[in-house]
Formats: sequence, C-alpha cells, structure tokens
Amino acid sequence: MGSSPESPTLVLASASPRRRELLAQAGLLADVMDPADIDEQPRPGETPAQQARRLAVEKAVRVADRHAGAYVLAADTVVACGRRVLPKTEDEAAVRRCLQMLSGRRHRVLGGICAIAPDGRRAVRVVATTVAFKRLGSAETDAYIASGEWRGKAGGYAIQGRAGAFVRGLNGSYSNVVGLSLYEALTMLAGLGYPVYQQPGHGPNG
Repeated sequence: MGSSPESPTLVLASASPRRRELLAQAGLLADVMDPADIDEQPRPGETPAQQARRLAVEKAVRVADRHAGAYVLAADTVVACGRRVLPKTEDEAAVRRCLQMLSGRRHRVLGGICAIAPDGRRAVRVVATTVAFKRLGSAETDAYIASGEWRGKAGGYAIQGRAGAFVRGLNGSYSNVVGLSLYEALTMLAGLGYPVYQQPGHGPNG
C-alpha cells in the first residue's frame, strides 16, 4: 500500500515488528515506522493505566511533529500485577523475578493507544486485558529463560511465543497482549477519517 490522495500516509510511532505485523494482519500497512524514543520511566504516583495512556500520547505527539499531513498511531504496553508495573526484561534476573510474580496469578496488560489526524485531532484509549498464568515449575521457568524469547518484553514474556503455554485464561483483547488492540486501533483511525475499510483486505471478500 503506497500513499495517495485516497490513501494518506500512516505512520506507526514504533520500532515494534509485532505491531506492524498486527496492522498488516488487519489489512493495514504502515507507510513509515518511526519510533519516538521517549523516556518511558513511570512517574511517582502514576497508576499502570495512567502510565500506558501518557506514554502512548507522548509517543504520538513526538512523532506527529515530524510528519506533517500524516496520520500517526502510537501504542504503549504496560504489564501490571496490582499497581506494580513489571519492567521490560533485559537480563535473566529480571525475567526470573517477573515469572515468579506472574506464576499462578492473574495480571493485567494495559495497552495505551493514541491516534492523531493530520489536522491535529486526537483519539486516546486504554485497553485492559486480564491474563491468568498457570503455576510455573522450576524446569519450565529455566527452559523459558534459556530460550531468550523474553528479552526486551514487558513483563518478561510474549504471549504469541512459548509463553502462550503458560496462559490458562484470558479476558479481553488477545492482540492487546501481543502489542496493539486491533479493534480499538482501527476504530480510532476510522473515527479520525483514515480510510481503514478502503484498504486491501477490507473489501467484500477481504
């Protein structure tokens, strides 16, 4: 899909191949991927939902400033046990702590989404999905850590990978846990005037 008067530019404010693949799955191809590179540290007293919303907005605004005339879509994923936000894991000690916390418990995945139209109009949502993990044994924990799949993942896992076997229940949007709620993202873009349902894959036989 290229840009044209019927197909305005869509910028995904992310470096995440998962988010781009999710959009493509729904028939939308981002014309540009431009990560915002903002400070993603939580603020004192901020709830997980507030953090997800704020970071999505900050990413969208930062990238929209660089792409006049384009639609911009940004997202942020926060994994939370109660009010505690789990980190993006970069070492084995961090992922082991996350898995110990998630084992046998329910947690929430908060997906902040912000879409900005070329005229500056903005839509913002926070999508919440509840995920229940089985109780993890030491052998499966060790095997998952050895896989390295957790690296850079919020909460230390990717539901679309090996960790999908840990999930005994899910309430809400699955794509939100992967990285972007497709229902919300497409609804928001369409509401701002982006021709979501005129793209390839959205026709009568799409």
